[in-house]
Amino acid sequence: MRKTIATAKAPAAIGPYSQAIDLNGTVFVSGQLPVNPADGTIPAGIELQTRQALDNIGAILKEAGLTHNDIVKTTVLLADLKDFAAMNAVYAEYFPQDKPARVCYQVVALPKGALIEIDAIAGK
Repeated sequence: MRKTIATAKAPAAIGPYSQAIDLNGTVFVSGQLPVNPADGTIPAGIELQTRQALDNIGAILKEAGLTHNDIVKTTVLLADLKDFAAMNAVYAEYFPQDKPARVCYQVVALPKGALIEIDAIAGK
C-alpha cells in the first residue's frame, strides 16, 4: 500500500514531489533542504544547515510514526566537500548508534543556494 506523508512541520515541496512516500512500511523521504518551515529562512553555515535538514527529516518521519533511529539509508549532497568534517560532526549526533548506510556527494549547486540536502529511507 502506498501513502503520501506530509507535515507542516517541515518545508513544503518546492516542486512536483511529496515530502515522503510510505510504501508498505518503508518510508522514502525526499531530499530536505535546510529550510526553516516556520519562516522559510536558511540558517548560515554547514553545521546549522545540517541540523535543520535533519530536523526536517525528523518531522516528516514523526508524521509517519518513525524516528531517526528507523533510518536505514541516507544520501547527503554537499555544495562543497570541504564541509564534510563539519557536516559529519553534526550528523553523528543524530545517529549515535546503529548508523544508517550513507553516500555523500559534492554537487555543483543546490536549490535556494543551500550548502546541503539530505534524503532518507526508513522503516521498521
